[in-house]
This record gives sequence, C-alpha cells and structure tokens, in this order.
Amino acid sequence: MEALPEAEKGMDIKINPDEVKMETFRASGPGGQHMQKTSTAVRLIHVPTGITISIQSQRSQFQNREIAFRILHSRLLEREMGRRREEMERLKGKHVSAEFGNQIRSYVLHPYKLVKDHRTGLETSNAAAVLEGELDGFIEAYLRAQVASP
Repeated sequence: MEALPEAEKGMDIKINPDEVKMETFRASGPGGQHMQKTSTAVRLIHVPTGITISIQSQRSQFQNREIAFRILHSRLLEREMGRRREEMERLKGKHVSAEFGNQIRSYVLHPYKLVKDHRTGLETSNAAAVLEGELDGFIEAYLRAQVASP
C-alpha cells in the first residue's frame, strides 16, 4: 500500500511571452527565387530554463513560430512531469519488495503462539491480542530502537 498526496487534475503549462526570446534567421537549404531574402526560420529561447528550439521546416515564419511554441510547450510539460515524478519518488522513499526475508513481523499460530518483530527483536506469545490491534509494545520498541541508533 502507498499513501501519496492527491494528484492534481491537469498539467497546463503557461508560457509567459516575456520569458521567451524569439530570433529569426534565414533558412538554409535548396535555393529558390526567395532564397536569402526572407527570414523564415525561427529560434525560441525560454530564458528561465534555457531550452532552445530552432525550426526552419516550413516556408512561413508564422508556421515555424507556431511549431516552435508547440515544441516548447511539450518540452516544458515533459520537464514538469519529470519534476513531479522525482517528487513522488522522494515521497515514496526507497522501494523494498514484499518478499520472504523482508517482513517486519512473523506470526506463528500453530503449534505454539508467537509474534516476533524482526526489526527490534521483541517477541510476545499473545498473538490474539496483536491480531486484534494491540501494537503498542511493538511501536514503543521500534521508536526506542530508532532513538538509540544514530
């Protein structure tokens, strides 16, 4: 079981136009009658993050700018998703698989009754009380062990 903060509904990235520096330049490629006369290629630089996008695939500066803004939006979205993923991993902590040898307590109910906490070494023969929720002794032993260890 994992307990994590409630997820936010949508990730909508707002791009502030004041944070984006736009440069235009002449596209390279095969010539034509308008070659080296119009600046259709676009370079967007997102100043806070340093992300740079250069597009020269279309003939129109307007189309290249629209494509560049879409790519910038997707890269900022990917960056935000990565930041949130890292935050979730930080909240979850180190992953420990739930397999044999990684258990916190062992419960023996037959032929004798015993509950043993493997972290602290505390044992009790009152298994019925532990199964009904009486964990105060185990909690106290764990807290004492945490305080005692540096």
